[in-house]
Amino acid sequence: MTTIYDGHCHVASTRFIPQEFVEDVAGNVHRKLSARGAAPSVARIARGYAGQHQDHLADGLVAEMDDAGIARSVLLVPDFSLRMPGCVPPAEAARLHHEIRMRHPDRFWVYIGVDPRHGPEGVRAFAQVVDEYALDGVKLYPPCGYSPSDPGLYPYYEICAALSLPVFVHTGPTAASLDYGSAEPLRIDRAARDFPQVDFVLGHAGLTHVDTAGYLAAYRPNVYLDIGGFASSPALPDWPEHLNRLFRTGINHKIIFGTDWPLGRMGGGLKRLTDEILHGPTVFAEVSRTDQRLLLSENLLRVLAPGSRPGGYPAAAPRNGVAAVAE
Repeated sequence: MTTIYDGHCHVASTRFIPQEFVEDVAGNVHRKLSARGAAPSVARIARGYAGQHQDHLADGLVAEMDDAGIARSVLLVPDFSLRMPGCVPPAEAARLHHEIRMRHPDRFWVYIGVDPRHGPEGVRAFAQVVDEYALDGVKLYPPCGYSPSDPGLYPYYEICAALSLPVFVHTGPTAASLDYGSAEPLRIDRAARDFPQVDFVLGHAGLTHVDTAGYLAAYRPNVYLDIGGFASSPALPDWPEHLNRLFRTGINHKIIFGTDWPLGRMGGGLKRLTDEILHGPTVFAEVSRTDQRLLLSENLLRVLAPGSRPGGYPAAAPRNGVAAVAE
């Protein structure tokens, strides 16, 4: 039995995704369908997309995880508040994700979103929710308009260093109205050098920026790649072949399995993905069993391991005095 941990997942809830983001994605889908003939209206596509995001308590996600044999997942909570208002505030998102984790014990880790433009008050609020809810990491969404090496993020990284919390950084394309330039993998390089004790995971970078992200992962000890969204990327219709090529480049000790659920939910969901990976002829062809374990679970555990205790929550001891780091 292969243990699988999903390092890139979201609660499929309109509480955490802005309406503007939904409409942006719907517009892109509409343009793609229109190029091939008649297409539903943008409004109809947006309603359908929003309808897939009503799993507010993650019950549907846990059912899919059970069906697919996924033992545990990382829930990523982007902070869109300064670019696309309309979601619950970051502190409320942290509270709601904590409730989800209590509802489904031992099934989730939670990485909370931050934005350097919140200033010192944002750092203090982050330290408070990390203490209160024993959060497991940080989620950055640079397309909202900042660099992951912005000095305004350094107080957050100091807290992450003190508590051994990883930082997950979105890279690559996203909603059409957001900023792609700030989502280049090399934008993390300065922060990775300045905070060698913090592990940085480049979201989607095993898909959209493989060459650049691959050499960062190979030579920066604290940089990892994520493959979230591999089965839903319009650029990867041959995703099993793509993953197999990636898994034969010699950096399997730095790649973290992730799905970016609920992407792909309507196309067979998590079970289809895990079946193809574990039992299909392509993804793990010529990939050793040792490397398969690294990819599917052990790399994520290594990123989470410093400061962790049984049950997956960060140890309480280092948290004493963390508020002082935020002052």
